[in-house]
This record gives sequence, C-alpha cells and structure tokens, in this order.
Amino acid sequence: MTSGANPAAAPTDDLARTLWDYMLLRHDLAPADVIIALGSNDVRVGEHAARLYLRGLAPLLLCSGGLGRLTVREFERSEAETFADAALRLGVPRAAVLVEPASANTGENIDFSRALLAERGIVPSRVIAVQKPYMERRAWATFKRRWPEPDLQVASPPIPYDEYPTARIPRDLVISILVGDVQRMWVYAERGFQVPQPVPDDVRAAWRELVARGYRSHLVG
Repeated sequence: MTSGANPAAAPTDDLARTLWDYMLLRHDLAPADVIIALGSNDVRVGEHAARLYLRGLAPLLLCSGGLGRLTVREFERSEAETFADAALRLGVPRAAVLVEPASANTGENIDFSRALLAERGIVPSRVIAVQKPYMERRAWATFKRRWPEPDLQVASPPIPYDEYPTARIPRDLVISILVGDVQRMWVYAERGFQVPQPVPDDVRAAWRELVARGYRSHLVG
C-alpha cells in the first residue's frame, strides 16, 4: 500500500505486504558465536538456521521452543526438536546442535536459550536470531528487552510474501498471525515485553483495515 492511499480501497494482499515489509529488518549477517532458531509453526525457520550454520556463520546452532498454540496439533515433538531434526537432515553435526524444548513464547525462547548457553560457559558477544519473516522486528525488540548485551542480528527464510503460504500454513492464517504480531509491536512495548519501535502511519492504517476485514484471530486483549 503506497503512502497516502486509501486502505479501504486496497486489496487485502497489498495491506498485508505493508505489514510484512515493516516487520522485515533485512540485516546483513556477520559471523556470530551462536545461531538461535526461535520456535514457530514453520520448519523452514529451522532449515534456514541450519543453512546459516553450514555457511560458517556460527559454530553452534541452538533450537528453542516447546509446543504452542500453532504447533501442539501439528508437531509430534517440540518445536526445538523438530527444528533440530531438520538441521541434522541438512548436515549440521549433532555435536553443534543444542535443544531448548521448554519455552512457550519469544521471551522464554530468549531467557531459556541464554540460560542453556550459560550452563555451558558460553556468553556470546554476537547472536544471530532466526524467525519467520514477519516476526523479525518483534524478535529483535523482544531480544533487546530480555537480553540486550550481545550484538544482535535477525534473519529469516528469504521467502517473499506471495510465496510464503503453503497448504499447511495458508494465506489467511499468515495474514491473521501477521496482524497479531504487528499489534504486539505496541501492546507488548506498553507491557514492558519489548523495546518500543516506531510504527509508521501507513502500517497502522493497513493494520486497522485488516482488522476490520476480520483478521482478528491472533489479536491480544
């Protein structure tokens, strides 16, 4: 959606792309001490984290996540174990993979991963966090609140909006989760869960219109 356009007249996908583009940070990655794959319903996140490891961007891959609202009926094992299995299939050595299978949200992903590394005497100075494309900004903002010390880079599978939906993760679900994650940018900042981030007027306008069109299932109260 272009700046100044009437959101009520915009196609739904144009509105969703406005939110999607806002949530992407497009960091240029430099080598780090650890790659942390933050759990989600999309195994492509774990696969992308594995490929970053195989490119030599870190000596360690930590997969974090229990079973959540989107995965409890989808995955046979925790998000972390599912991601770790994907990484092993792609050739990441088992000795390079750590698994944190208990966290239930992004804040716990960060806290529990930090504790797991500390137990092994690892205090990273630079971290690459891997999430879904439309969660990059929220992951960054949460990380900066919960664990601000490391230099943080955020990455996601390089999949454009139009190619992202799958049979298992359909378009309307993607848009609903995206709408919920954008709302969390200000709600969670107000609650102290994330550092504040500016939200441009066109993003808020697109968000309001998508809510008006019924994409409310992942909003927080």
